[in-house]
Amino acid sequence: MNITRIIASELSATVSQIQAAVDLLDEGATVPFIARYRKEATGGLDDTQLRTLAERLQYLRELEERKATVLKSIEEQGKLSDGLREQIEACDNKTALEDLYLPYKPKRRTKAQIARENGLQPLADVLLADQSQDPETAANAYLNEQVPDSKAALDGARAILMEQFAEDAELIGRLRDKLWAEAEVHAQVLEGKEKDGEKFKDYFDHREPVRTMPSHRALAVLRGRNEGVLTVALKYQPDETLVTEQSAYEKIIAAHFKISDGHKWLRDTVRLTWRAKIFLSLELDALGRLKENADSDAITVFARNLKDLLLAAPAGRLPTLGLDPGYRTGIKTAVVDDTGKLLDTAVVYLHQENNALATLAALVKKYGIKLIAIGNGTASRETDKLAGELIKGLPEAGLHKIVVSEAGASVYSASELAAKEFPELDVSLRGAVSIARRLQDPLAELVKIDPKSIGVGQYQHDVNQTQLAKSLDAVVEDCVNAVGVDVNTASAPLLARISGLNSTLAQNIVAYRDENGAFDSRRKLLKVPRLGEKTYEQAAGFLRINGGKEPLDASAVHPEAYPIVAKMLDDLHISAADLIGNRDKIRQIKPAAYTTDQFGLPTIMDILAELEKPGRDPRGEFQTASFAEGINEISDLQAGMILEGVVSNVANFGAFVDIGVHQDGLVHISALADKFVQDPREIVKAGDVVKVKVLEVDAARKRIALTMRLNDDADSGSPKNGRPSENAARNNRSGSLKDKGQREKNVGNTAMADAFARLKK
Repeated sequence: MNITRIIASELSATVSQIQAAVDLLDEGATVPFIARYRKEATGGLDDTQLRTLAERLQYLRELEERKATVLKSIEEQGKLSDGLREQIEACDNKTALEDLYLPYKPKRRTKAQIARENGLQPLADVLLADQSQDPETAANAYLNEQVPDSKAALDGARAILMEQFAEDAELIGRLRDKLWAEAEVHAQVLEGKEKDGEKFKDYFDHREPVRTMPSHRALAVLRGRNEGVLTVALKYQPDETLVTEQSAYEKIIAAHFKISDGHKWLRDTVRLTWRAKIFLSLELDALGRLKENADSDAITVFARNLKDLLLAAPAGRLPTLGLDPGYRTGIKTAVVDDTGKLLDTAVVYLHQENNALATLAALVKKYGIKLIAIGNGTASRETDKLAGELIKGLPEAGLHKIVVSEAGASVYSASELAAKEFPELDVSLRGAVSIARRLQDPLAELVKIDPKSIGVGQYQHDVNQTQLAKSLDAVVEDCVNAVGVDVNTASAPLLARISGLNSTLAQNIVAYRDENGAFDSRRKLLKVPRLGEKTYEQAAGFLRINGGKEPLDASAVHPEAYPIVAKMLDDLHISAADLIGNRDKIRQIKPAAYTTDQFGLPTIMDILAELEKPGRDPRGEFQTASFAEGINEISDLQAGMILEGVVSNVANFGAFVDIGVHQDGLVHISALADKFVQDPREIVKAGDVVKVKVLEVDAARKRIALTMRLNDDADSGSPKNGRPSENAARNNRSGSLKDKGQREKNVGNTAMADAFARLKK
């Protein structure tokens, strides 16, 4: 209940809401299922709140387990007092708990322990308690075989006091907070690494408060350290004062233990404790906290971009020609039908344009192709031009061409999944299949690819990989369940993301479908091996069956609510087929008349909304960007050009936009709008089509500065000095390439230009 109250307070929810959600999670219910079908129990907690709840629940439970371990350890040592127990039980984070445990934590034999064994603890106590005594004189009373002289005695006493000072939980907590609030990260280039570390040039001599350092700069600095280019340290006062002046931190330690200003030996002990023991530990803590915060921010950015990408509007189920561009190896071509099934493949070459056009035209006519999906990699521009010639030559075919991101296509091509699906197909041709399918339905195709290979992350290889994978898996699960899947056409990887299912059950569903034909009802899913009632409860509402025995099986209405709909039908004297989609009839239904203990008003309203628009797709409208003719390479760009592009990635410092030159440009956060922007996602998201003006171009470093404020003055000269501030929204130089954010773009990011055209009937 203590954990429940804590989470309730953090989420601004009631204890009963949180307890209900915890109980459901403990019973094995998934977040999508709870968010969609258990609103009455949780009071309408959404999937974001439930994800946060689940994470905090795990953390706080781990904290409770650690408290129990710590208490047991201290109790076994015979050192557990009532006051210490209360302190431990009151801890609300793992760091504070470990601070309290530190003096009692089993450790290797230290100098302080050896000094205690040699009888020097009383000397340390005396020197601290009675500061009027002369240390040398006091030490002479504690000499023995192991302590031959006063110097050895004082060294031992100092080691004991240093350990005591460094293990005082209250003091360490105070120093940690002060250091985090005031210290600066100082990055410097290692001698001789200037040339090799050119990409880290902005950090060759960089200082910034650790507390406010943005994630992209923190990760860049830490990467520079890991690559042996930069040194990274925490600075808490000017270097030149370290030798001559006592730091504020040393003064805090002295005051905490009531050490007088005139006691040189104790003052020296304090200085050694801070500089040789406490600071080194707290510096590691602070840099670790910086990395943890940066990881969290970067993972959040990645997750948001991935969600936008997965929920990009599908082009729809139309026969599609996928083109994977290439010069030397040719354009790999794949034809898929309206269900994504591979029909044919070919390879054509740009230098044989007539032959290429003839081959592609034959495929268009043979298979009734309506869409052409062009990968955005090398030779994409030339391939796009070839597709344009094909469309001109076949006006009667009604073709539409769209450039899509091929990020991750090569990963899919070489995967075990692709090899199993297309064992006889060349690896290069599998990429063309993926490009075609991701135009038809981005979500269905991209779930087959490791999210980290899709190219919408920021320093994704530098962050905590376990947390990243967990976060991205949650995003994929939420997106797939938000859209729902057709159980008779979905692939095993797509089915595996459905609430309650896993890879084994997904494979079993596909195998049963292949052996017995299409499912004609949701209930038939219970015949699938190892799919029991509990799994059916979790999954059924997200699985669609079109054209089956039960019309409701094609909707998001859960089978457990079918009796509610049956009562509505009886009251209206109408069939399900006649009610579904009939807005007038549906609006005659009074929701309150159908509420029960199990199904409250939220669920009834969801049912009515689903009946009105059954199987509605939450994804947006289909849109496309028109890349400018003749702009193929970064060298073709000039300051002042106004171009159309697609947002490929959104970071905390701005948005990257694909303008068709194989190098994304940056719209700094201050150049996104004519107002102050706190979060770039307030203005744009991945996949949005936007108009931008080119501010500056640095072809040598492959840097493009853009603005979405089309009245901004472009810079025809070299990059300006200085970095735009957060308040530079009205400064027409705010997109300058000198901005730190531009330099933090992950080199591996490729444009995710999944922008599509709304097809006309």
